[in-house]
Amino acid sequence: MRKIVAYPLSVIYLLCFGLLLVIFHPIQWISHRAFGYQAHMRSVEALNWFLMHSLLILGNRVHFKNPYTISTQTPCIIIANHQSMYDISPIVWHMRKHDPKFISKKELGKGIPSVSYNLRHGGAALIDRKDKEQSFKEILKLANSANENGRSVVIFPEGTRSRNGQPKRFQQGGLKILLKKMPHATLVPISINNSWKTLRYGKFPYGIGYTLEFEVHEPITTRDLPPEELITKVEQTIFAAIKP
Repeated sequence: MRKIVAYPLSVIYLLCFGLLLVIFHPIQWISHRAFGYQAHMRSVEALNWFLMHSLLILGNRVHFKNPYTISTQTPCIIIANHQSMYDISPIVWHMRKHDPKFISKKELGKGIPSVSYNLRHGGAALIDRKDKEQSFKEILKLANSANENGRSVVIFPEGTRSRNGQPKRFQQGGLKILLKKMPHATLVPISINNSWKTLRYGKFPYGIGYTLEFEVHEPITTRDLPPEELITKVEQTIFAAIKP
């Protein structure tokens, strides 16, 4: 019964989702060209607020738990498990004070209204997952930019999203680069639950009636462990809060 109801709701949701991307594309362009970076980022934040709340059409809501006061005086490396594209908007909105930038596959850098424009002009790293050298250079460039401008970086170290909620072991390469090039950054682990259920039927219809949960764990401000051990510690913290 739930899947049957999901079909009409998914059609309405897709129309709303597409309309938001089309509307905000020229808003981003004008903000960026006429008023500069800060105006562009405000438009991106507004877009992601609407995208996040449009999930209510599907009966899905977002619960973002962050009991910590995280300093905005230093950049952050935000580390999370990855379950679906719906991981993005809640992080952009709720961590907006930290100006988060994403590491994304290069295919998303063209052809998608609003999304592609922001990735190309908003400071993200667009990587070719088949080209390790290109990926290394892009992540290095992002880390340097984050340091220089006081921005934060979001990384999903699993590499690809989990299709059933079960986390995959972290790939350490990109995270090691960030740890090395951003030595003073605060590490912010986040556990994501139920996001995968929005795609439990595949690309259509969407899953309905779920609470997407984002739990921010205690930030790590000191680096008293070797990179491998620190990554393992973060991985264990995130995985421990992922529900089966």
